[in-house]
Amino acid sequence: MIDLKLLEKDFDTTSEKLKLKGVDESILLDIKKLFEEKKKIQTELEKYQNQRNTLSKEIGKLMKEGKKDEAEAIKKEVAQIKNKIEELNSKLKEIEEKLYSKALNIPNIPDDDVPVGKDENDNVEIKRIGEIPKFDFEVKSHDELGENLGWLDFARGVKLAKSRFTVLKNDAARIERALINFFLDHNRSYGFEEVYVPFLVNSETMTATGQLPKFKEDLFKIEDEDLYLIPTAEVPLTNLFRDEIIQNLDNPIKLTAYTPCFRKEAGSYGKDTKGIIRQHQFDKVELVAITKPEDSDKMFEEMVECASSALEKLSLPYRQVMLCSGDLGFSAAKTIDIEVWIPSQNKYREISSVSNTRDFQARRGKIRYKEGKKNRLVHTLNGSSLAVGRTLVAIMENYQTKDGKVEIPKILQKYL
Repeated sequence: MIDLKLLEKDFDTTSEKLKLKGVDESILLDIKKLFEEKKKIQTELEKYQNQRNTLSKEIGKLMKEGKKDEAEAIKKEVAQIKNKIEELNSKLKEIEEKLYSKALNIPNIPDDDVPVGKDENDNVEIKRIGEIPKFDFEVKSHDELGENLGWLDFARGVKLAKSRFTVLKNDAARIERALINFFLDHNRSYGFEEVYVPFLVNSETMTATGQLPKFKEDLFKIEDEDLYLIPTAEVPLTNLFRDEIIQNLDNPIKLTAYTPCFRKEAGSYGKDTKGIIRQHQFDKVELVAITKPEDSDKMFEEMVECASSALEKLSLPYRQVMLCSGDLGFSAAKTIDIEVWIPSQNKYREISSVSNTRDFQARRGKIRYKEGKKNRLVHTLNGSSLAVGRTLVAIMENYQTKDGKVEIPKILQKYL
């Protein structure tokens, strides 16, 4: 959640930054109006509180002087003021609840060095790594390869569930498992502690990391239960410290976990309908870090390096892209996407997003650390390392052979 004090103190500057992430001006003006009402009530409340204090002192003075009747008359006036104060406090609480409710639907403020832009077309490429493979035969897509090899069974995935669910068989299932183990081992070599977390979480957990209330339509909910299937391991990993004060954060907390992820993909109708690029259920290995504010930029760079180097070990060509303001995720202040080369599409596709959310999630989840006698909000970061299904796609297409088979990257062979 953004710091509402920023909007309250400097509405114009902060609102302009939020507009860069697509926040509608009418929503911001509604908040401004609530701030004005709040200030008006606070001014009136302060006036009545001062009156009450002054009259209370007068009552004490009159009682000492034996002027009981006069004191009783003022007591009645104080009682009326007290009722007015209670009424104003009730109105103030109502406005603060409205502000909190609106704030839950407002995205994070982009960092100053984030490129300004409307969508993915305005993202800025940072660098490219690896040679794009050249083939002396007609390249097949991963879905064609997968069906020919008996690796991907789309029809039975639909039969078991519905479209965008796929059954992986034979070597595809083994490579999927190998990739999960490889990514976890790789992340541990960077000092990330491996954690196994629940795949179902409650609404409070979803709210802390920003999935609720705004993205409710993209989540799978358990009927008659306050439980949701997780869209990413970022959710349970970050929430491990919800409502907690970390006593020692001299070194960042670094976590990694494998989980399946579940997304309705509500806004993706017609996109990537073939193959396993965009699924309702997919595997992912996640990185999460919790740091002091002064350590989060360095950690951001480390997480980008960790995710990128996994692709280098797999000898897969990729590029890094800085997302523009209009393409940033809801909770992110800054994001670098890592995109792997997909030969059949002749372009790079996202395989990881590494984001610094600053104190946005920490404020929602009340995640703090002890600094001297004060409790301060942490910074939280997250990133894919990596999306397993998309890595499988990249391996199948980049390592395909003329006879329609797929070679195994050297780094994975010991896992198979």
